[in-house]
Amino acid sequence: MTSAPTFGAILLAGGRASRMGGIAKPLLEVDGASLLAHAIHAARDAGSSPLTVVGPEAPALAAADVTWVREDPPFTGPAAAVIAALASWPAASDPSVTFVLACDLPRVRAATAQLSRDILLVPSDTDGLCLADASGRPQWLIGAYRTAQLRDAAARLPNRGENASVRALLDDLAIAVVADASGAAEDVDTWEDLKRFTDPAPPDPPRSTKETT
Repeated sequence: MTSAPTFGAILLAGGRASRMGGIAKPLLEVDGASLLAHAIHAARDAGSSPLTVVGPEAPALAAADVTWVREDPPFTGPAAAVIAALASWPAASDPSVTFVLACDLPRVRAATAQLSRDILLVPSDTDGLCLADASGRPQWLIGAYRTAQLRDAAARLPNRGENASVRALLDDLAIAVVADASGAAEDVDTWEDLKRFTDPAPPDPPRSTKETT
């Protein structure tokens, strides 16, 4: 019998958010909490240990189970961020599976729930999986990857992944791309995106009191 996987999490919170004027996008609030807080809670709910945020430390979210690192130099891309997080983990106690999650996902708990289920269904020789967006495009930053293979891929990427894409990091791995079951892959890249998640639903139209005959 195959043993149940153990999980760790790498949360990517250090981007420039250039399409939103360079604001600290992970600190934007949806449903009363920041996007970063939602990601941390989702990783906790999935039993992730270690749990590492790559980005500027947010004192309000400091906790004993959360570590903070930065890619060196900062703003050199998500591959460098993943590699920096892995470098901070003691390899001897690696989890079997690592979530890699962007911190701009309002429905991140649904994402980790689906990834946790689906990693049990893919063949053992698959190196991980990620969700696809509504157009079918792989979302590499909504993924669950086998940690040993992720470390091997990180070791092969030159210059600690500086300015490399996550696709380049994962290029030699066998990754399953699975359909998003619940809109979990929808992210916040623009102010219009944020508005969709923060505007209250319109009220129901008033019922007519006119009697019909």
